[in-house]
Amino acid sequence: MTAKRYRPPEQGKAGQIFDSVFLLALVYIVLFAPLVLGLTGGGTSTKVIEQPTWEALGQNQTMAAQWEKLGYTPESAADIITTRFDYTINPIALIITALVIFGYFFFLVRFSDREYRDVIDERFGKKK
Repeated sequence: MTAKRYRPPEQGKAGQIFDSVFLLALVYIVLFAPLVLGLTGGGTSTKVIEQPTWEALGQNQTMAAQWEKLGYTPESAADIITTRFDYTINPIALIITALVIFGYFFFLVRFSDREYRDVIDERFGKKK
């Protein structure tokens, strides 16, 4: 008996457009949600220096020369130099993120395994 050549099911253009728009919306939501929910970084902190000089800002002669080449003075560069990002990690947000990622990959592997088995069964028949 000669096996028929396997032809996978085809998706229509409307389905492809829907899938593309849906995935784009999901990516946008996933990237934008942490901002809306306040799960992003802790912001910045700025150390105030009353009389900014290159030395008071912790800049050596070479660094000061580079700042000056860019058109900065100690006063105009003070905010840039003294502003620090807060990299504090929120453990609860980290755990939630890890659970979502692991859950997604578990779902993906489980669903892909099921789809793979369906294709094999469709092509070669069920094992007895």
